[in-house]
Amino acid sequence: MSKLAVFDFDSTLMDGETIDYFAQILGLKEKVVSITERAMAGELDFYASLVERAALLKGLPQSKIKEICNSLPMMPGAKETVTKLKTKGYKVVCFSGGFRDATRPACMTLGIDADFANFLHADERGILTGAVGGEMMHAKAKGEMLVRLQTLLGIHRKDTLVVGDGANDLSMFAHADKRVAFRAKPILKEAATHCIDTKDLTAILKIIQ
Repeated sequence: MSKLAVFDFDSTLMDGETIDYFAQILGLKEKVVSITERAMAGELDFYASLVERAALLKGLPQSKIKEICNSLPMMPGAKETVTKLKTKGYKVVCFSGGFRDATRPACMTLGIDADFANFLHADERGILTGAVGGEMMHAKAKGEMLVRLQTLLGIHRKDTLVVGDGANDLSMFAHADKRVAFRAKPILKEAATHCIDTKDLTAILKIIQ
């Protein structure tokens, strides 16, 4: 029987926050980090914080975005964990409130079956406009997408594993029996069945044994 494992991307599969790497080029890292931290802690509306942070990236060339995304560091144990889950019959998927520019190359490297994320808009010159769109822009988006996948694949919540670190992962936690808070904010730990505070994703493999 098929099972489903859904991972958040930033600070879960990837070691860091993608948007912080983008903002660093513009000298805006501290400002963006502050907004991200508050959003992940559940102190800010996720949609509003995403729009605000994306607007700060206006003027960056897509070529620079691609260069950064192709060299993002993966979390220790990410590849091994994904590979092992697939041998145990899991479909492995990535949900990100961040950007497909980052999730797509990473997921191809890790062997993940599908990724769902947002898009940074660019003009005809390939320069970011500061606008953002996509399926993962709202706080409840991950939960809604998880239910759609479970229905499509015929997978029950008892056979669903979700892994995340921030407040925008709460909605998917509501639809899975195995809920892993990975180096997570207190708000997510309260909703988890398992908490992992070590920087090693392979700790998840002990949970599914």
